[in-house]
Amino acid sequence: MKALIPLLFLAACGASPAPEFIGAKRTDITLNGRDYTIFQKGERVEVIRLGYARRGEHQDIRATMIELIPRVTGCTLRESTLTGDSGEMRGSLDCPA
Repeated sequence: MKALIPLLFLAACGASPAPEFIGAKRTDITLNGRDYTIFQKGERVEVIRLGYARRGEHQDIRATMIELIPRVTGCTLRESTLTGDSGEMRGSLDCPA
């Protein structure tokens, strides 16, 4: 039982940003029954999927993550800068002045 206590604390932390996103604006959102966290710092964005994904779901999840970026940030994603997978992705934005 004692071994489970640290795991419970880790599970309660949720998504943590990559070092370049420390101090970024955080937005938590649920879409299509799945939870995501978006961090935006200037013209950079990081999207993190929370929870388990089964085989065959990853392509749709990735598309949803890309769809969330302009919806949450109000900026346009520079798709050529996008890196990552259906668990976590980062990219650059073009934001209105």
